[in-house]
Amino acid sequence: MNLKEKYGTTALIAGASEGIGASFAELLASQGIGLVLVARRREPLQKFAGNLKDRFGVNADYIACDLSEEGALDRIIEGLAGKEPDILVYNAALSKIGPFLANDPAEHLKMARVNMTTMLGMVHHFGGRMVQRRRGAVILMTSLAGFQGSGYLSVYAATKAFVRILAESLWYEWKGSNVDVIACCAGATSTPGYISSKPGKAGIFAPRVLAPEEVAAECLKHLGKKPSFITGRANRMASFFMQKVLPRKMAVTIMGDTTGKLYRQSPGER
Repeated sequence: MNLKEKYGTTALIAGASEGIGASFAELLASQGIGLVLVARRREPLQKFAGNLKDRFGVNADYIACDLSEEGALDRIIEGLAGKEPDILVYNAALSKIGPFLANDPAEHLKMARVNMTTMLGMVHHFGGRMVQRRRGAVILMTSLAGFQGSGYLSVYAATKAFVRILAESLWYEWKGSNVDVIACCAGATSTPGYISSKPGKAGIFAPRVLAPEEVAAECLKHLGKKPSFITGRANRMASFFMQKVLPRKMAVTIMGDTTGKLYRQSPGER
């Protein structure tokens, strides 16, 4: 599918300086789509934008913005200087691993702002304009952690469930306006954030860790075809087993036990 021809010339990517967001940027730039990259750190953004310009010959602007701040949406709108994105990719996310009570409420609220509140504002503002123009696409990154209760990932998992349900709902509401919405549900992915979390060794039956470029490419392949999808065949099989075969209690227990093993946590820790 020619994304530029179908959706337009400009993509706004939140959480774009590394990992899955950077892979989306490279894939979209390879199709001649201009970019506006959003992330917190200015220097990596500036370097990455210059790299994309050199490699693909596209416009690549950037907006350094902390998406946990109350005025993040206003800063992004101001930084766009009148540009109207045709594709919105919201990849930004915060995750704190560990028992719920081990993190200060302020950290939980920061996760909620990055993972839900800022995203919600961007989807309403930019997605609403796409609906008015009757053309565009919205890609929201979410996680397999949001399919059931996930011990030691409680707030992150809850926010990702929110993202998936929002995307699926808007897929239905906006499909008559020629605006495609999709939730990309990723499993373990070798992003810098995942690597820096230093997970332990997974069991032999655990799905393999995907590369960021695999996740982004699969998402773009399904855009316009489904309201949501799970990246990776092994992840889809594991999710089917967890959601359709096992009792809910067992699925929640397996998820918590697996995360606890990966990050050396155990029930009852605080």
